[in-house]
Amino acid sequence: MNLSGQIITPSGIVAGTLTFDAAITAITPTSGAGDRYILPGFIDTHVHGGGGGDMMDGAEGIATLARFHARHGTTTLLPTSITNPWDQVIRALQEAAAFAAAGGVADGAAIAGVHLEGPFINPARLGAQPPFAVLPEPHLVEEVLGIGIVRLVTLAPELPHARAAALQFAAAGVRVSLGHTAASYDEARATLEAVHAAGGVAGGTHLYNAMGGLEGRAPGVPGALFASPHAFAELIFDTHHVHPGSFLAAYAALGDRLMLITDAMRGAGLGDCESELGGQTVTIRGGIARLAGGGLAGSVLTLDTALANAVAHGVDVVAASRLLSGNPARYLGLVDRGALAVGLRADLVVLDAALAVEEVWVAGRRVVVHGGDEETLGSSSGRRG
Repeated sequence: MNLSGQIITPSGIVAGTLTFDAAITAITPTSGAGDRYILPGFIDTHVHGGGGGDMMDGAEGIATLARFHARHGTTTLLPTSITNPWDQVIRALQEAAAFAAAGGVADGAAIAGVHLEGPFINPARLGAQPPFAVLPEPHLVEEVLGIGIVRLVTLAPELPHARAAALQFAAAGVRVSLGHTAASYDEARATLEAVHAAGGVAGGTHLYNAMGGLEGRAPGVPGALFASPHAFAELIFDTHHVHPGSFLAAYAALGDRLMLITDAMRGAGLGDCESELGGQTVTIRGGIARLAGGGLAGSVLTLDTALANAVAHGVDVVAASRLLSGNPARYLGLVDRGALAVGLRADLVVLDAALAVEEVWVAGRRVVVHGGDEETLGSSSGRRG
């Protein structure tokens, strides 16, 4: 197959033709390539749901969210759990493992593991998580690792057993992300450095949210993430969770260790509706999801919109692409994707000159053509039946 346009490569934009099958076989400069962009497929490390589906639903929910987010340029994702009673968390992980082992879904994003967000979080920093937090005791960590699907875990480093749990996860190759936490700068920095010293990779979950702020005499978790030379961080850039100025500050501090995520919930793509998150009623109005008490409840963001937001606030399209592709690929250790180069997977997003999605390809298989059937999502229920 061949696609022509403005190709976003690691060395910059190449006006030319990209040739591929399951992998990229050539990038050839040509004249008259057109003004559409060809980007590496987006990688979402934190996504609960979308299009009416949720990771906690099991295989059907994961398939639904994988199809929905593929329509918006995501070619790889980590279905993300939510804090629930322990047996329900384990069941969801087991069902996700079976779904991934069976090959996932042919017409959606690839599944590269699961993000376990909760229950190893601080009950005082639940955010939109239900109140079922537990301590990360060794036998619980071992039970999770035994399922073999978790690639990333959110952990509050100030909890009892948290340092040992972080090292236990890191030894198994799981990325350790600090989040839903009331930790001090010192507590956060110590855990980040301990994970790095043990050969692991650490980061932060939805930067600024459910972790406190950064002040001159109290730098907190954001300060620890900014100060670490090794830590990555996720950020929800829907302009509701994070002010554009805070995004730019994070980008200046972290550079290619910053990743844009959706943190999308079931109701993403369904317009204004009543939905749910972890069994809690959520109201979506004007692109903002809120719990009954008024707090933000995940998001209805998609990564094509996150890219457009970054570009609108001064990040050029090449650098913005790295925030959604190259950076999360490095964070997760996905060495076969995240950039457009010969030999890498043909995970591709084709955007028009206004950055709207035209086509999406996963490992050389076209899964989205502009127009598609997304309009049918508006007739779906926002609540699981």
